[in-house]
Amino acid sequence: MSALPVPGRGDPVVAVPAPGEGPGFWAGAPCAVQDDDGSLLLGYRVRHGHDGRDEVVVARFGEDGRMEPLVTLGETRFAAMGVERPALVRTAAGWRLFVCAATPGSAHWWIGALEAPTIEALADAEHRVVFAGDDAVGVKDPIVRLGPGGWEAWICCHPLDVPGEEDRMLSAYATSEDGWDWDLHGTVLRGRPGEWDARGARLTTFLPDGRAAYDGRATAEENWFERTGIARWSDGAWVPEGEPVADVRYLEVLGSRIFYEARLPDESHELRTELIGG
Repeated sequence: MSALPVPGRGDPVVAVPAPGEGPGFWAGAPCAVQDDDGSLLLGYRVRHGHDGRDEVVVARFGEDGRMEPLVTLGETRFAAMGVERPALVRTAAGWRLFVCAATPGSAHWWIGALEAPTIEALADAEHRVVFAGDDAVGVKDPIVRLGPGGWEAWICCHPLDVPGEEDRMLSAYATSEDGWDWDLHGTVLRGRPGEWDARGARLTTFLPDGRAAYDGRATAEENWFERTGIARWSDGAWVPEGEPVADVRYLEVLGSRIFYEARLPDESHELRTELIGG
């Protein structure tokens, strides 16, 4: 089995620094996509403190490690009190960007989508709710793919049935013919009672060897302190394997390059990248 493309095997470079000092000042939650010209596009979230503003950015990542922001969408664009990990997909019409947004005054999250012929035009595109969630579950942090068989998505779901326990998380699978109207097919990854991922498991990327990476944690107190684990596909679900492989969140893999959200000593987070075996 090939070496895992996980943090620590290359030389980390800061792609986007933390936007401030202290808890809640985060840059991360990346989604990487290759453009038609071979360049790399990166969608990510920036949070300016737990009570500050959030924004989703799509930028071009240069070979010199520099980021060229192309579009920035703030939380007010979606009448939300926060935004999280985006998903960027190339379509026949241009680009579709999936953004998850927090409903003001609640623990509920929903996912919307915007489509435009260019990345820059997403700034003025109308957004449409594609995963609404409901009173029982909030939905966020999507992975979305478009292939010959149609659209697929893996969604992080937060059960809302117990007040104060909304941080719990699991991952569900969905399909669609057009990427707008979706069918959910149930849970495909959940944490294990008594293990390091007991509080929940959030799929973040798929690995070249057919396995997947996910974020997990043991307790509610570890919210925002997730670590990266590995899962294998078996009998219609992702099955966690062993202990965490890295103390980072939101691992993303594209070819020989990885991106991830790394915690600093003051609990701010920066977006880092590494070349793995390249």
